[in-house]
Amino acid sequence: MRLLAVDHPLVAHKLTVLRNVRTDSPTFRRLADELVTLLAYEATREARVDSVEIQTPVAPTTGVKLSSPKPLIVPILRAGLGMLDGMARLVPTAEVGFLGMIRDEDTLQATTYATRLPDDLTGRQCYVLDPMLATGGTLAAAIRFLVDRGADDITAVCLLAAPEGVQHLDEETSELGVPITVVTAAVDERLNEKGYIVPGLGDAGDRLYGVVD
Repeated sequence: MRLLAVDHPLVAHKLTVLRNVRTDSPTFRRLADELVTLLAYEATREARVDSVEIQTPVAPTTGVKLSSPKPLIVPILRAGLGMLDGMARLVPTAEVGFLGMIRDEDTLQATTYATRLPDDLTGRQCYVLDPMLATGGTLAAAIRFLVDRGADDITAVCLLAAPEGVQHLDEETSELGVPITVVTAAVDERLNEKGYIVPGLGDAGDRLYGVVD
């Protein structure tokens, strides 16, 4: 597994505002969207392309286009939805699937409650969107789910990661036999006893959409 923490002043600036407890939900959503677009630039660096011949106003030339099958963007519900527009803006021709997963706050284990994905992902590059790589259980389960359907290259885009989650994800996916990359704005210090990233930014879903009882 390859880990890329994006070192860029605009990424650091937007992340700092996201962390601030005084940042309201509308501002949080806007900045998360902007931050994801910056992360997506790095996440798509290895996107597959084919050569294509085109005619410019001056002369013919050779360019590139995204290969088929199209890349698949997979936000993990619900918090991943807040990252979708930022990713799709950079890759507008990509297709979008949805994966609903929830973490048990006592066991910290992830379970799947909803899917909207092609049955066959053979040859697909997939971009999984999950704001927080905390314990790593949810993301590991999501990646395994996609690989089981045939995905052969997976990049996860996360706003934040914890060292424990990175290690767990690496251990859980090491035998899958497909390239896996994690792109994040920062790797924080640790997890607390409740499985939250420290210093983190709190519950990303609640901060994006408000608290749902």
